[in-house]
This record gives sequence, structure tokens and C-alpha cells, in this order.
Amino acid sequence: MYPNRLWTLWLSLVLSLAAAFTRRGRRRFVEWVTGLALNVEEHTITQSLVGLDRPQDWKALESFAEYGSWDLPFLQWELGWVIGRLPQARWYGYRVWAGDDTKVHRTSRDVWGTCTFHEYTARCPNRATTVRAHNWVVLGGLIPAPEQPATFLPVAGALYFRQSQLPPGETFRTKNDLLVAALRHQARGQTGPHLAVFDGAFAVANVVRPLLDPAADGGRIEFLTRLRKDAWLCALPVLQEHRRGRKPKWGRRLSPPGQGGRWAGSWREGRVYAYGQWRTVRWKEVVCLWHVLGSTDRVKAVTADVAGYDRRWHLVTSALELTGLQMVEIFAARFQQENGFRDLKQRLGWEECRAWTKQPIERTTHALFATLTVMRQLAERLTQEAGDTWWLHPPWNPGKVRPSVLDVARLLRQQAGEIRQGLSDWLDTCGKTAGRDRPRPPP
Repeated sequence: MYPNRLWTLWLSLVLSLAAAFTRRGRRRFVEWVTGLALNVEEHTITQSLVGLDRPQDWKALESFAEYGSWDLPFLQWELGWVIGRLPQARWYGYRVWAGDDTKVHRTSRDVWGTCTFHEYTARCPNRATTVRAHNWVVLGGLIPAPEQPATFLPVAGALYFRQSQLPPGETFRTKNDLLVAALRHQARGQTGPHLAVFDGAFAVANVVRPLLDPAADGGRIEFLTRLRKDAWLCALPVLQEHRRGRKPKWGRRLSPPGQGGRWAGSWREGRVYAYGQWRTVRWKEVVCLWHVLGSTDRVKAVTADVAGYDRRWHLVTSALELTGLQMVEIFAARFQQENGFRDLKQRLGWEECRAWTKQPIERTTHALFATLTVMRQLAERLTQEAGDTWWLHPPWNPGKVRPSVLDVARLLRQQAGEIRQGLSDWLDTCGKTAGRDRPRPPP
């Protein structure tokens, strides 16, 4: 891969996400994302510019992060459109979105938006049990890969505040409200059908019912989530002819998922690629009514024995077309968002943010989302053009079958000199013609 070609690919991918900015803002956005990808020190604005050999731009880039013109909702749409343009962007006909919350530690109480949380992983005696952090509700797309783990690309993030620690001027919104709003925002900008995958903590009425509302913006959004082993399930009502009175809304009470072996029908068996390997799955499924959702919408409940796990999986979905095996596959892929959080925090320095006020905090996070998305895109483009010769095949890990974010960062840093020169030439050229006009977003 020639250096000039690498810079050309990188620039085209970053510019595909830059329609949310003015021309001058586009220059700073490209500079910021490139610095985040090349930086080997703390991923702050100043250190990123030092890595680019452009420390003289620190004032302009900090002003861009604080006061610049950003169309943040449109940038979130653009990140979602990146997923929609990929050749294999759908799982069994659905655009799959994974949502969860994660904490980004910030030690100072003077940082805007921080709240105190109990740290459940603080098992060491020298580690604090209560921490101060930003609690982000993050939504991202899941992209399938044949016989490989899925890829998680973050598209939107919103800060959750405890009501007792709400910053002045902010409106209290629960995590459930933030997740539903993010899903609705993507559904308005993308053609469906959509499938939301989330953990059992979000499997409550004020999440699943709004998602299935066909009259809401973006239409109906199907869901797939974990089911409690004691969940209240009912059979479909049986309508008897010549019976007077009100028609029944609920059928007979079914055995809870923890006793799913008592459901009618026989066990089925198949193999699925989950958590990095092929696993045998033995499952039973039933179409029924779920008390949390109400009597107006049917769901499919599944209880499954997955090889390698002692406890059964209990899942529920409103996408009745999915089989139990497909439900296990998609729900297992949801774990890739944890790998995405790891890349954002460890590789791109999400927890190294030094912003103190609202707009830089939100914009830094979305700049990191854009950087991770571009790096994943670059890996796909390089693989298409150069095969698998450009990334490291470690002899101590023969099972590695695809490049990681670290491989992309390593390649960019190997050719950092040419990329710095290409960025400098591009910035100087754009600076002569930069105006204040904002490109019109596509319909």
C-alpha cells in the first residue's frame, strides 16, 4: 500500500462524514480525527496536534470544539448511513442496532455532567468503591461477518444524569428515554426494517412499547432482548364462536422461561457462530403474549441450551420471522459493543478527554465515534485492495483472522510522515478557498 494511496483513502473516508460542518469546520474535523488516529500519547487536542506537527493550530481546534458550528444530529445520521452503505449491513433483512450504557471516569467534580456511581468492579482494597464518571448511553450498528465476530460501530451517545446531580438547565431523562430517542433518530434517517438489541435491563415497558408504536417517527422498530426466567407469558387467546361477552385478550398462562422445556413442541438443534466459535444450540420457541408488552403485540420467546454455558438462555423478540437459532446468533453478537467500548477507551483515549464544559465533552465523544468508524472502514478498504498482507499475523495467535483497530493504528503510524505532509498540503489548499457556507444535507 503506497503512502499517497493511504492518505487518499483516509481523507475520502473522513470527508464522507464531514457534511455536518461548514467548510472551515470541515478542515478542523479532518485535522482532529487524523490526530486522534495518529496520536500515541494522551488523546487531547493539544497532544494530537503535536503528533501532527501542527501545534500552531491549537487555538483554532479548541475553538472549533467549543464554539464551532456543529450539526450533531446530522453527524449521527451520517455515522448511521455509513453502516447502511456497507454491502453486508443487514442481519436476515434487518438493520440491527445495539444499545447499552458505559461509564467514562472523570475525577473532578468541576467537570460538567459527572455523577457519582458505585464501582462494582472495585474488588481490590486500594480501589475506590464510589467513582465520579460520565454515564453514556451509546447506540451503534452491528455488522455481520461470515464465520467471524460482528463489528460494532458507534453512531450516537447521550449523557445520563442522576436526577439529584442534574446540571443546571438540563432536563432529567432516564436511560430508557435516551435509548428510545437514539433509536427513533436513526429510524427517521434510514430505511427499515430495524431491530434493536439490548440487555435485560432495558426489557421494560417504557422501552419496548414505544419502539413498537407504528405511529411514531420512523415507524415500528422490532426488538430482541433477554427474558427473565420468571417472566409472565401467556398463550394466544382462543376465540370461541357463539360465545357471548367480551372477547378474551389473554390466553392461558404458560410455564415461565425457566421451565421452558414444558412448552408445547419438540426441541430443535442447530449450530451457530457465537462468541468466536461454532456452538451447538438446543432450543425451544413459542409465539405468545408477554405481560410487559401487553396483549396487543405478539412475541416469540426462546429458551436455549448453548454449548459452553451452564445456564439456559431466555430470549424474546417481536420479530416473529426470526428463528430461535437466529435470535441466539444476533444476541450473542451484541457483546461486540463491549469490544467497541474497549477500543474507544484503550486505543483512542476516551477516558483521556480533558474537556470541562458541555459542548467539548459531547463533541469529543462523537469525534472519537467518527475516528473508530473511519478506522474500521479503512481496514475494509485496505483488505479489498491489498488482501491480508498489510496487517500483522502474530505467530503466537494463529487464530487471528482479521485486522484490529490496533493494526490500523500501527499502519497509520508507520506512514505518519507522509500522512502529516498530505494533511498539511490539504489544509493549506483548503484554507485559500474556505468559506462559511454549509453544504445542504441530502433529503
